[in-house]
Amino acid sequence: MIKNISNLGDAALYCDFGNSINKELNTNVIRYFKDLKSKNINGITNITPSYNKLIISFDLKKTNYKDLKKIIENINLSEKISNLSNKIEIPVCCQKTFALDIERLEEKLSIDRKMIYQNFFNKEYFCYMTGFIAGMPFLGDLDVNMRTTRLETPRVKVPKGSIGLTEQFANIYTFESPGGWNIIGKTPLEIFDTSKNEKPNLINPGDIVIFKEISINEYNEFK
Repeated sequence: MIKNISNLGDAALYCDFGNSINKELNTNVIRYFKDLKSKNINGITNITPSYNKLIISFDLKKTNYKDLKKIIENINLSEKISNLSNKIEIPVCCQKTFALDIERLEEKLSIDRKMIYQNFFNKEYFCYMTGFIAGMPFLGDLDVNMRTTRLETPRVKVPKGSIGLTEQFANIYTFESPGGWNIIGKTPLEIFDTSKNEKPNLINPGDIVIFKEISINEYNEFK
């Protein structure tokens, strides 16, 4: 399943699963990620998954590239695909003040907002990875007719909790941040909670996300 393992600097391995971005390939990345974490292999200091790559950092005082590469090549995956996912429901308010780019999307996609929201809410999303901002989930896959580019000029500040769309992905801004994704709503949930030291992420790679539309009154009740 891993196409190639190579050195990344002095103290990291780069595991390449291929060039495609799809659920099947990413599931293999997540299986290795979770299996390696559960094994607590001596010398590994950090494991970072992405769409189709896995970076494994290690302590040179405890292991080396050759030994770690051999372990990874001979690993027997214990994590079943069915055990990878939690299903998580995320409430989203699409009031005009939260849906910053809905008019832009109507123009870019040539679809009216009613159909945009119908398409968005009537499907399940797979978490490929988290990153860029701490805990920010990259959720695929949007229908082909829902895909568009980033904003030509990114915002200096995107409000925390904003739901954005770009290309095949939806995401959730876990902190106020610069960004160029097309914002269609906002969630009142804490997606990344710094007070939860061991498990700060509400959504993790491999999880399934369902978005549920709520009113502004329901949003305020959550807050």
